[in-house]
Amino acid sequence: MASRAAQPGAAKAPDDTLDVAQLPVANPGILVIGIMAASLLQVLDTTIANVAIPHMRTALGGTTETITWVLTSYIIASAVALPITGWLADRVGARQLFIGSVAGFILSSMLCGMAQNLTEMVVFRAIQGVTGAFIAPLSQAFMLDTNKPSKHAQMMALWGMGIMIGPILGPVLGGWLTEQANWRWVFYVNLPVGILSLAILITQLPHREIVRRRFDLAGFALLGIALASFQMLLDRGQTLDWFDSMEIWLWTFLFVSASWMAVIHLATARDGLFDRDLFTDRNFAIAMGFMLAIGVVMFATMALLPPMLQQLMGYDVIDTGLVLMPRGIGVLISMQIAGMLMRRGVDARPVVATGFIICAISLWEMSQWSLGVDRFHIVSSGLVQGLGMGLVFIPLNVSAFATLPPRLRTDGSSLLNLFRSLGASAGISLTTVMLARNIQTSHADIASNITGASLANSVDVSTIDRYQNLGEAALRMIDAEVNRQAAMIAYVDDFRMMMWMTLAAVPLAFIMRRTNAGPRPLPPPGE
Repeated sequence: MASRAAQPGAAKAPDDTLDVAQLPVANPGILVIGIMAASLLQVLDTTIANVAIPHMRTALGGTTETITWVLTSYIIASAVALPITGWLADRVGARQLFIGSVAGFILSSMLCGMAQNLTEMVVFRAIQGVTGAFIAPLSQAFMLDTNKPSKHAQMMALWGMGIMIGPILGPVLGGWLTEQANWRWVFYVNLPVGILSLAILITQLPHREIVRRRFDLAGFALLGIALASFQMLLDRGQTLDWFDSMEIWLWTFLFVSASWMAVIHLATARDGLFDRDLFTDRNFAIAMGFMLAIGVVMFATMALLPPMLQQLMGYDVIDTGLVLMPRGIGVLISMQIAGMLMRRGVDARPVVATGFIICAISLWEMSQWSLGVDRFHIVSSGLVQGLGMGLVFIPLNVSAFATLPPRLRTDGSSLLNLFRSLGASAGISLTTVMLARNIQTSHADIASNITGASLANSVDVSTIDRYQNLGEAALRMIDAEVNRQAAMIAYVDDFRMMMWMTLAAVPLAFIMRRTNAGPRPLPPPGE
């Protein structure tokens, strides 16, 4: 009897020994608050400034075309800086880089709020993009390193809440601050939360070993050119009518050639910018593909809905935010469910597949909308989509990092965040292009069916010649309604396209290896 009673204890002891944080801290709860505050600020800033652009244009003396550089400079700077996060963290220390990034982000936010002209704003936004680029991957890596393996799913759920909810809250908070105070407050709002986060990080963040790692200048230059060209291609393409412009051909040539050379260099260089073990890990490689899909579905949808609700259905900024808010509630609910499933050792693959299927169902529902859609259907579809995205995000991150050694976590996190950003940029550009093209096509199709006979019941076309002004007004009203109907058809086509893209990603989940969030052996000291 005594020997049998001792068996459970003997079996449990090794697990307790293995379930140890890579970087133990005295107050992990307080540190999590500081890390979460920093990551939420960075993600929030990717969308909070969008609604203030018209006000900035007037105050800073920009034009409709040049004011977009306020957004473009941030995106390009962030994309170019992201790949060197791992090298910088090894070279100067992850603690020093994280604290310096948050401090730089706070300072650049304050400078953006103080900008007096467009040039200053673009420069300060670029600085904000560079400093903010390091926050997301470092925050994710520290959330894993400072907590036990058995808590990784829970930590990824907390971290994912900020990443997923930030883009949803951004337009609402930005619109409210712009209306109630001034557009400059969309940047000043970062200061109090950022200072709190900085204070916690300085006092609680642990040190990580510094590694003297050679900088791959050629790889960074090639990758930087490819990413910058890709962002410029997407940003300028719609304005310049894509390949009718020589400038777009130039960006395309730079993107293709630099990408090709970067892939060859990173695959053959002795000390490349990224460890090749990242790309040979099946789960991590598939997770990068999934991040592209998440970027498209989450960010492209959030880019389409506000203008649709405001321009076609008469919602103001605050009402738009309120009907989109349940999407965040769905994310909160399903992330907790996903975290609980991962802690119980449930296979992540069917959970990820189920999440994408739920997202596809939501997009199918959105593809059935018309101009008469009510709030209930807008709210319910958003809630369902949030539930799906939450089920995808946590198991995917747990699976991606389950087989990676701790030394590769920062590089891995930077790549996942980079691919999510690229997916968002490509998704927004693709849906915007398809929207513009489909509006033109649908307008032509609808207008071709409007004749004197079809309008006889609503407009007496004989009055157009008799009462010239009234007739022209009637035709303008008809044309406006045709434009609204054509735009709604184009939005529906975009939602349907994203639905098929989401369904296409489902089979990838079952190519991944089975993983769970249980305690794993600590790596050898060299790892």
